[in-house]
Amino acid sequence: MEVRKVQITGGSSYIITLPKEWIKASNIKKNDPVGLLLQSDGTLLITSKMKQEQLYKTKEFDANKIPKETFLLRKLIGAYISGYTSIIIKSPTRMPASTRNVIRTFTQNTIGQEIVEETDNSITLKDLLNPTEMPFDRTIKRMQIIVKGMSEDNLKALKTSDKKLAEEVILRDTEVDRLHWLIARQYHMILQNVSLAEKMNLTISLASTYFLISRIIERIGDHNVRIAQNIQNLKTNHQIIDKIEKASILSLDIFNKSISSFFRKDIRASNENIDSVEKLEKLCEELNTLALQQKGIIVISVGYIVESIRRIGEYAENICETAINYLVDEEK
Repeated sequence: MEVRKVQITGGSSYIITLPKEWIKASNIKKNDPVGLLLQSDGTLLITSKMKQEQLYKTKEFDANKIPKETFLLRKLIGAYISGYTSIIIKSPTRMPASTRNVIRTFTQNTIGQEIVEETDNSITLKDLLNPTEMPFDRTIKRMQIIVKGMSEDNLKALKTSDKKLAEEVILRDTEVDRLHWLIARQYHMILQNVSLAEKMNLTISLASTYFLISRIIERIGDHNVRIAQNIQNLKTNHQIIDKIEKASILSLDIFNKSISSFFRKDIRASNENIDSVEKLEKLCEELNTLALQQKGIIVISVGYIVESIRRIGEYAENICETAINYLVDEEK
């Protein structure tokens, strides 16, 4: 860390010199403006990134150098999350249909990405979404509603042996992924241009907290998918179904309370919610004991379901811990 002394000029103005290396690296010229952002912890951030245009950046991929379509999809998602506003996929020859299908799958599974130009050997994608138009809190609440619906429909599918409903739950997880990727993208863009945090009326610390919570909710969505896949293997067993219902309702309640306590900035409620996970774990132990009395695929399926219900509760516990960590730092 460099230490520089504050000087006074004109009898009333305080000045400090800026590092020459940083000036050159930021390509700052004489009379260029720089931004001064006061952080919540009292520190002062100096940035040369003051204009919205500086958020734009382009990433290019050579489709022929990416051996598998799944790898191309992962790289596109990586570029999206990293904040690239323009993605160009090129090929020295005519682009195969399989590659075009991957690109279209990517645009369908991300928010704001659209094909704006297409030729025989190239496709250009652009981000048409202004990141400030999708506040973090609204996205988190939307993720909560989707995951809540997945849990409730899983329980309904289990009690009614509705395999079609279970399959719909699995498909719904794509929407949870889309929203998590959006938050991850916005968070990375804020790290690259902190003035965006000011435009979105939040601190970097709060943006980081939203990102951590969205990642946890995304994993809860994955466990709902796992439950949906396994309830299709269960035959009617009222004793097991009743206990699964009890544990599932409790885990969902813990999850809902974890999100609620975060938005209400209620540290005590978050702490009490963490304590309730112990009750869920006891229920899951009882279910595992009961499952061992079953035969064949039922034992395995019940085991997976119980483990996912327990993990949902534990992930909700992680949300509460994340909320407490943030709120303690925010306490005056």
